[in-house]
Amino acid sequence: MRGRLDRYFHVSERDSTISREMRGGLVTFFTMAYIVVLNPIIIGGVAGSDRNADVLGNVLPIAAVAAVTALVAGLMSIAFGVIANYPFAIATGLGINSLLAVSIAPDVTWPEAMGLVVIDGIIIVLLAVTGLRSRVFAAIPAELKAAIAAGIGCFIAFIGLVDAGFVTRTPDAAGTTVPVGLGVGNSITTLPTLVFAIGVLVMGVLVVRKVRGGLLIGIVVTTLIAVVVQAFADLPASGNGRSGWSLNIPTWPGTIGDLPDLSLVGDVDIFGAFVRIGVLSASIFVFTLVLSNFFDAMGTMTGLGKEAGLVDADGNLPNVGRALVVEGVGAIAGGTASASSNTVFVESASGIAEGARTGLANVVTGLLFLVAMFFTPLYQIVPLEAAAPALVVVGALMIAQIRSIDLTRFEYALPCFLTVVVMPFTYSIANGIGVGFISWVVLAAARGRARSVHPLLWIIAVLFVVYFAKGPIETLIDR
Repeated sequence: MRGRLDRYFHVSERDSTISREMRGGLVTFFTMAYIVVLNPIIIGGVAGSDRNADVLGNVLPIAAVAAVTALVAGLMSIAFGVIANYPFAIATGLGINSLLAVSIAPDVTWPEAMGLVVIDGIIIVLLAVTGLRSRVFAAIPAELKAAIAAGIGCFIAFIGLVDAGFVTRTPDAAGTTVPVGLGVGNSITTLPTLVFAIGVLVMGVLVVRKVRGGLLIGIVVTTLIAVVVQAFADLPASGNGRSGWSLNIPTWPGTIGDLPDLSLVGDVDIFGAFVRIGVLSASIFVFTLVLSNFFDAMGTMTGLGKEAGLVDADGNLPNVGRALVVEGVGAIAGGTASASSNTVFVESASGIAEGARTGLANVVTGLLFLVAMFFTPLYQIVPLEAAAPALVVVGALMIAQIRSIDLTRFEYALPCFLTVVVMPFTYSIANGIGVGFISWVVLAAARGRARSVHPLLWIIAVLFVVYFAKGPIETLIDR
């Protein structure tokens, strides 16, 4: 059995082991399992409440959203591992779900909104099948690919810092123009945030000492510390990391599990939005979804591939076309199940840091997500503050990719710098890629090297200009 797994997934060929792949898959699951709790908060709601209600006042039940989130993440992660053979786990993307809840659902029904996600996925798959997505991958300069990887490192580190309450938004009442700060009043004021800080140091020490399974051991150790703290302090779940645990309270649950509510599967209306709000408005929504999906996944896979050492000399992933098709199917599956578009998760970098190099790690992660459908209370014992340190440590590892960029050449330095900083500053991988592409072609033209830029890069830069200007464009259309 082990021999067949090794041959199918090319485990030994990629200088890995089955135990390392399983450990990497486990770590990836723990660092992204929060999506099963967070996605229902972002798009789910309670009947009778206006929060996340659609145009008719209906909501997606929180328990059902949690179940389908785990279901699709499990199935798509396994499919990606088996078909694409990369350790890039898939789950509901944290950008499109917010877009659906804030910008799309108020104008249409939830089934209609998910229908737009399905159309987005179909377009993404067609672009992948025709080879356009692969050609875009190849058109990106090596310097920008390195910047994308480094930017993703900064982005996931920022996610960890914010989720743990180490970095918080400064209240407007504070009378300051500083948008964010350290903790509250420039001080760590909560025990959960202190647990997070301890976790970063614990994992850092384990990585420095080259301890096998250091990140997983760090998550376990930090979780045990959190359990002890909770036993003495009895803290609540605050939802903002300032007065209690961000999401999960680290206590043994009263019940181990229950049957999942999968009633949302298939509750989708493909063309309803075009009838309700018109073809033009619905098409703008689809365009926004496609552009975000296209480049978010592309940037994530580029960064993860470089971190895992799976790319070729030009920074391209071998057989990336197959991976892009499966990733596109994730959007279709997510929309069909009302879980929102599913895409490659940047947190997969934590499993890669543990040594995962093949799709076998993805199979492990996917199986754990399927199990999580039945045991949601059990895995919730791991608080976000215990998993977030892994994101910070992995971010520190990924920023090393910037060493391959010749920063003495300003035509490289500015686009790469913007790519890196815009990702965490705008909380979007796609935004960082867009700003990087636009500045790259502009500076190349300024140096008289416009012809050296691949035509696809020019087209993408123009599309991103339209994407960033969609607000003014919509205003002009409305007039």
